[in-house]
Amino acid sequence: QSSNGPVKKSMREKAVERRNVNKEHNSNFKAGYIPIDEDRLHKTGLRGRKGNLAICVIVLLFILAVINLIITLVIWAVIRIGPNGCDSMEFHESGLLRFKQVSDMGVIHPLYKSTVGGRRNEDLVITGNNQPIVFQQGTTKLSVEKDKTSITSDIGMEFVDPRTQNTLFSTDYETHEFHLPNGVKILNVQKASTERITSNATSDLNIKVDGRAIVRGNEGVFITGKTIEFRMGGNMELKAENSIILNGTVMVSPSRLPSSSYGEQFNNGNWLRFKLCMCADGTLFKVQVTGHNMGCQTTVNPCGATH
Repeated sequence: QSSNGPVKKSMREKAVERRNVNKEHNSNFKAGYIPIDEDRLHKTGLRGRKGNLAICVIVLLFILAVINLIITLVIWAVIRIGPNGCDSMEFHESGLLRFKQVSDMGVIHPLYKSTVGGRRNEDLVITGNNQPIVFQQGTTKLSVEKDKTSITSDIGMEFVDPRTQNTLFSTDYETHEFHLPNGVKILNVQKASTERITSNATSDLNIKVDGRAIVRGNEGVFITGKTIEFRMGGNMELKAENSIILNGTVMVSPSRLPSSSYGEQFNNGNWLRFKLCMCADGTLFKVQVTGHNMGCQTTVNPCGATH
């Protein structure tokens, strides 16, 4: 370069200079590289905690999808819902749910005042697999087992004909009357709790048991009738906290009473003998026998002024 201006290069000099520059650039791998701190650069995507949270959400959605698929398969296989509706049951606008085939169910919770029934010309068959069939509404329960059927209710029960709405059988706790249906003459129960048992004025009331009969009353037991007769094969026991009153003619058959052989000593330690005595008002009491020709005198008078 001179003071008059730049010196022009020949074509050969320009070619050599260009070749040298290209050679230098091709051998310099750091050309155009600017060192910058990577932490200060703008990062894209989900990293760190956000990435872990995204993975958890994806896994949860996958699990929900699998559960939804299983429920769908169960509904399709059990209830059999298809393009034409449900093959096993029908839903009506009146709230009626009708099963069109044999159904296997466990516990059913019906709504308030629900009704279970069958078709008019078909039987309704309910079967329990080694388990009792229980119908329960509140405190009322009907249990059908293999060897017995029991009905339990705290408010009473009533059987009504659905066609005529006539009461066939009921336990009316308001009037304390227990009426048998017309034509029923015998009531066979294992245990009965009632306030009164009566029969018609022209018919007898017979209570028969195969084993042991226990009549118990919380406020006393009163037995009345024209003729009262007890027949039993074993022992008869009358037990009361205060007293037992037999008002009327009481007949005891001596042939059925145990007797001791003649000449047996009274002071045998293996036996205790008592004498049955009666007050003027019908009160019975016992006195231990300690000798022959003993009367009813006792140190404590159970009859009071009427002795």
